[in-house]
Amino acid sequence: MENDSFITRLIIRSFKSIVDQEIELGLVNVFIGANGSGKSNVLEALGVLSAAASGRVDDESLQRRGVRPGVPRLYKSAFEVPFPLHIYFEAKSEAAGFSVSLNNHLGRPRPAWQYKTEELRSGNKKVASRGRGTAKNSEQGIAALTVVELQESNPAVQLLNVLRDYVIYTPNTPVLRGLTPDPQTREPVGLAGGRLAEAVGELKTLALGNDFLEDGLDDILEMIDWIRDFDTTDSVRTILSSSVARPKQTLRFYDRLMRTGKNILTAYDASEGALYVLFCAVLALLPNAPKCLAVDNLDQALNPRLAQKLVSYLCKWITNNPWQRQMLFTAHNPAILDGLSLQDPRVNLFAVDRNSLGHTIVRPIVVTDELRRLNQEKGWPLSRLWVMGHLGGVPNV
Repeated sequence: MENDSFITRLIIRSFKSIVDQEIELGLVNVFIGANGSGKSNVLEALGVLSAAASGRVDDESLQRRGVRPGVPRLYKSAFEVPFPLHIYFEAKSEAAGFSVSLNNHLGRPRPAWQYKTEELRSGNKKVASRGRGTAKNSEQGIAALTVVELQESNPAVQLLNVLRDYVIYTPNTPVLRGLTPDPQTREPVGLAGGRLAEAVGELKTLALGNDFLEDGLDDILEMIDWIRDFDTTDSVRTILSSSVARPKQTLRFYDRLMRTGKNILTAYDASEGALYVLFCAVLALLPNAPKCLAVDNLDQALNPRLAQKLVSYLCKWITNNPWQRQMLFTAHNPAILDGLSLQDPRVNLFAVDRNSLGHTIVRPIVVTDELRRLNQEKGWPLSRLWVMGHLGGVPNV
């Protein structure tokens, strides 16, 4: 990986349906599996760790990161496990690590989770550490306080900054269109897609002096084949009905086949697929997007061929990004697999299943000789191999 601060390994224990899993991460990480297999739980486990890295784990800090708040009996594993009933998370980079175990009483839950153990390491050196009962305020993380005194170049500081910035996006069409406010706003876009027009405007402006972003805009135009161009405007009187909610900025699309002067569409009129493409593009391309982020159900509202193309470009945008980015996302559309650059070790694919005990198992998918044979002899792409059950991550229906 190009940057020592990125998360190379994630360990999750006793959290929801995940009893004990260790996941090796790349720059692009795709999780496929049946509904209810625990894909979103992987994303949310990293979200809880993000809140812990910021110093407090409560409903507000979780919601701010796109994690669904839940009572302790829903967060703690309900299975018979060999580990304590504390939930445990650990993230490692090439040069640092952060781990934490958290507890909250099942019958009398407190507003914030209590830190039982916590450790921040830089190389082999402990930067911050707590055991049970060693800190006065058990609801306040000590790592977040310790890094204030360290240099920004310290690998432990870099890892903690990546963790604290992590967020899970779950876009929805009304928010992307600007018709509904985003419940969790942030830059460059809110967790449900708010501020999309402003973010696209920023992308267009920055691309004027940057070849990487200019190429990204060309990729977008290739994917949305019905438009000649797109921009943003704050003047919508002639192109948007007066009965429609009017955000400060709105997206404007120019249809390439309609007559000039009558070919302008807003985010309210445009296809939702175009909005989802732009949403993913600003997260992958803009320098002020989180360095580590997740998108739950990335393939929603996308035609299979468009989903495949978008994932192909996401792999390119993430792995070549000069501002460096790490992305995790879940998907159900088989076509996305055919857009993955699995020959690149920075692009990882995982099948998520429930075993006979109900535990979530996350298994990396490796393109084996047998899969290559099926691909070459029968002409089956990765998408068909998944549907046929050769990769795992499919329901028993």
